[in-house]
Amino acid sequence: MTVRLGTRGSALALAQAGRVRDAIVALGEPCELVPVTTVGDVSRASLAQIGGTGVFAGALRSALAAGEVDLVVHSLKDLPVAPAPGLVVAGVPEREDARDALCARDGLALADLPAGAVIGTGSPRRHAQLVDRRADVEVVDLRGNVDSRLARVRDGELDAVVLSWAGLARLGRLDAVTEALPLDEWPTAAGQGALAIEVREADADPATTIGRVVAALTDPAARDGAHAERRVLGRLEAGCAAPIGVASTIGDDDAVLWASVHRPGGGDRIDRRRVVTWAAGGRAEALDAAADALADELLAAGAAELAPLGAAS
Repeated sequence: MTVRLGTRGSALALAQAGRVRDAIVALGEPCELVPVTTVGDVSRASLAQIGGTGVFAGALRSALAAGEVDLVVHSLKDLPVAPAPGLVVAGVPEREDARDALCARDGLALADLPAGAVIGTGSPRRHAQLVDRRADVEVVDLRGNVDSRLARVRDGELDAVVLSWAGLARLGRLDAVTEALPLDEWPTAAGQGALAIEVREADADPATTIGRVVAALTDPAARDGAHAERRVLGRLEAGCAAPIGVASTIGDDDAVLWASVHRPGGGDRIDRRRVVTWAAGGRAEALDAAADALADELLAAGAAELAPLGAAS
């Protein structure tokens, strides 16, 4: 069989899916990319207006459920927390750097931008984080692919944009980065830097061709860390576009999981951190427990009153 891999048609999505396709071919299975157009690719409205980053996943999931493709590749940070009926995230390959990256004019870092500088982002989380650190800048909503966003800085329309390091790396555009924003101070979207390989439930069985190749592509540490980050969102009943940053570092026998919940538009936030250890073979369970405890601490500190929760997507 030729494995049909569904992907969005943007340059970044095709680059990401192309890596997965090449890995599947290296395992001895023919594979072809099948581009799928999503609402998020067509609409120019802000993500908040059209339903958050989850709009990118809907058409891919529909194609998968209908049997038009055999698996789909998502940016995990854009995948709704709630599972789709009959589908399962069966694989998470090795994770790219999870940090956000500032791409500014004249090689400037965030602290060096002048007062009144205009910074573009389509993320409510990044908007709040920018305002929390630089209340004197103007943050504007931004849509479009990576190249069009960078062009608006190059052409002088914006002073800077904030993008994911992972996306820039996959497109070979790290030359545009003027500052990597430190993850311990600037937690990013849950699962940022990771890819999700979603399949139909029946195909997740390692006895099937799809199940076998997806299992071979999975990095357990990336899978467990990203799952714990997304579990925090699920416990908070927060969608993937909520102004919440979640990050983790995974060691051999310990991990750190932390999160920040922001007031929409910035100006106030709640930060909490958990350190977790485990015995042999107990990493996933320990991380799940830490994620639940971290979310409960955030709720006890007033997260539900600070940010719009209770509408997980």
